[in-house]
Amino acid sequence: MAVRFEWRTSLCATDFPATAFEALRQRVTEHTPFNALAWLSAAERALPRDATLHVLLGWQGEQLCVCLPLIAMRERFGGLPFRVLHHLGYPLADRITLLACLDAQSIRQALKETRRHLPHALLQLNELPKHPDQESTLTQWMQLSSTGEHRVSCRVPVHLISDSDRQEICGDPRYKLRRARKRIAACGAVVRRLTPDAVTMRPLLQAISEVEAHSWKGDEGVGIFSDARHRQWINEAFTALAAQGRVRVVVLELDGRCISYRLGLLEQGRLYDYNLAFLPQYADMGSGRVLLEEWIRWGLDEGWKWIDASRVSLDNSSHQLHERMTGQLEHWRWSFYSWRPSGLLLGLGLRLWHHVKPRLHQWRAKHAATAATRTLVVTSADKKISPTAHPMEGENASPSHHQR
Repeated sequence: MAVRFEWRTSLCATDFPATAFEALRQRVTEHTPFNALAWLSAAERALPRDATLHVLLGWQGEQLCVCLPLIAMRERFGGLPFRVLHHLGYPLADRITLLACLDAQSIRQALKETRRHLPHALLQLNELPKHPDQESTLTQWMQLSSTGEHRVSCRVPVHLISDSDRQEICGDPRYKLRRARKRIAACGAVVRRLTPDAVTMRPLLQAISEVEAHSWKGDEGVGIFSDARHRQWINEAFTALAAQGRVRVVVLELDGRCISYRLGLLEQGRLYDYNLAFLPQYADMGSGRVLLEEWIRWGLDEGWKWIDASRVSLDNSSHQLHERMTGQLEHWRWSFYSWRPSGLLLGLGLRLWHHVKPRLHQWRAKHAATAATRTLVVTSADKKISPTAHPMEGENASPSHHQR
């Protein structure tokens, strides 16, 4: 059956087909909380002024078969502005799946329709897990692009919950966990599990935002409550998701005050460990490990299947789930450069960068090695010519001895 495409400018409009959207989301088995209409609607309301939303809907009869919400914005590369498209939710969404149930021909039509309606230099989709159906879809888009690139953006540690988790963890993590529990017990702090609803979510968000503000995340401005736009987005999204029973929180409280927390989203038996913070004066307590252990125990009690780190740094990740992980899940960034002059120019720049980058790394390594060698030579020379005190010299030696 032929696909009928249409464009919308808002997910929040009263005539948006929310029921059809949810039916499509449920048919896509790999959907995540960041595909939920509650999350995407909050993201739309928090869009910056220089970004516009365009929603591609594809219908087969009365059934919605594709929903691709894209934000268009200007980004600078080499000092020049280019029009770039991202999936709605960028950059705070940790993992998304394309909501599409289309055959190969319709997938190609979707990309052509996007380029016709939204002329752009680059379409970039971030934080996509790699699985066969999606990879096939996006590979076709790469073949229709002037330049295509896909690369790993992070490798997320995941933990499969099993009966073995009822036993105490082995090795060094066991020692760290025991020590953290002793410190928590010594100061009288308690761990609590919370399943907030729409009423209790807002005051809880206020409490944990204050913890983040006093933590290193607040100091460096990298937290989810770091600015007014992100704060609005998180408050609206988590309140709406809490109303649907999808939010879980574990907190460490001291005298009724939250001093550490982990904030998560539950979807299809998978707990996404989205955010955590702690007050700096309790940094040595080791609360993060204790709260992570509480996630696992909660999962055992309620039959969750996975604890998921949601998103981590590609290099040097310090997420505590690395100590407990039973596997990893790769997130990928896919980039599709159009055939417009701007897309051709950006694609050419990318290919040149890939050509120059290895040579630049080689030059930097060689330069660093040369600098290290010079430092070693100078240090050795200084040691050879430095004055050496005579064995008979002492505290009463004459000034001329010290000047030698």
